[in-house]
Amino acid sequence: MIRFSVVTITYNAEKVLQRTLDSVCSQTYEGVEHLIVDGASKDQTLAMVEQYKQQSDASDNGHKVIIQSEPDHGIYDAMNKGLTQASGDYVVFLNAGDFFPNTNTLEEIVHHCRLNEYPADERPGVLYGNTDIVDGEGKYLHPRRLQPPANLTWKSFRHGMLVCHQAFYARTDIAKNTQYDTRYRFSADVDWCIRIMRESERMGLGLCNTKMVVANYTEEGATTQNHQASLRERFDVMRRHYGLFSTLVMHAWFVIRSLR
Repeated sequence: MIRFSVVTITYNAEKVLQRTLDSVCSQTYEGVEHLIVDGASKDQTLAMVEQYKQQSDASDNGHKVIIQSEPDHGIYDAMNKGLTQASGDYVVFLNAGDFFPNTNTLEEIVHHCRLNEYPADERPGVLYGNTDIVDGEGKYLHPRRLQPPANLTWKSFRHGMLVCHQAFYARTDIAKNTQYDTRYRFSADVDWCIRIMRESERMGLGLCNTKMVVANYTEEGATTQNHQASLRERFDVMRRHYGLFSTLVMHAWFVIRSLR
């Protein structure tokens, strides 16, 4: 059975966490490892996840819940801790407030990408799909503005982050060797996705488009709240991967597009 490591990063997340826990717990797919990496929360977050673990352990859903709580050096340091512990075939980051759109989302991903038909070393390097945006209460707002292309490659991200981080499932063996660059405070996820796709191409592995919504993403996040700093970091990420000239041209197009 293909196994998924779902990593949830938390810090004082009691107001939005429950819908994430409920979403993972309700997945009909049994091959789920849920890693909750907490930054030493001061509110009721830890009590919530401990209760969640007890309920999961007592159920017959086949899920495994692992909790780690200690101070960290930011969200990407916490994500690297999650990568270190992940033991599934694929890893996805579903942070506090984000959730799967349906109870059978993981089951459908396995089906659409025909994962059980591949030898282990030939499975796609990345599974990806669409994202819907929800508000702070978890209510649907609209589809994500940027949509994934039919055939994603590492070069696709020169047009922007076309696949949301929460809709990007990386093969765990690749991800463990491609950790987040913690020099970036807001955009290490963009850099990480590009490096995962580049490594997949180097290994001759495909990227599978699930052609379905695989994540509901909460609009208010650290990147949204620090928009200007995030844009500066993204420019640097794109410059490193695609070159200065290409990055300048694409950013000029972004400005023109925003004025339409």
